[in-house]
Amino acid sequence: MQVKKQKVLFLCTGNSCRSQMAEAIVNARMGEKWQAFSAGTRPAGYVHSLALAALAEIGIDHQGRSKLADEYRDVDFALVVTVCDSAAEECPVWLGQGRRVHHSFPDPAKANGTEDEIMQVFRSVRDAIEGYTSQLLEQFQ
Repeated sequence: MQVKKQKVLFLCTGNSCRSQMAEAIVNARMGEKWQAFSAGTRPAGYVHSLALAALAEIGIDHQGRSKLADEYRDVDFALVVTVCDSAAEECPVWLGQGRRVHHSFPDPAKANGTEDEIMQVFRSVRDAIEGYTSQLLEQFQ
């Protein structure tokens, strides 16, 4: 008998880094119980190459695309998580179904420094997202 997966949506503004990483991590690490999606209020139109590189470093090959939140208005989500930093940028208001949770992660696309320093920011955000989503979804009923 196949268990029905709960659905989670990760929202941010551009849907190019943080929400994409969250979607990929949940589908790769918790895919037996959860089906993750991601979207943004103003999609960038691409998934950031360093977000993909950070995911690849932990064995996740993500084939996502930057999507508008409206695409998921009628989907029955158990949980909707906004992941943008509310102090620095506009976070979307979700008017669809699902319990809403907010957790701020810094935007790695705004990192400055050398290539290695910027990549380290992507790794740090990736690891924070992995830790947070694992804990959140394990506790969610």
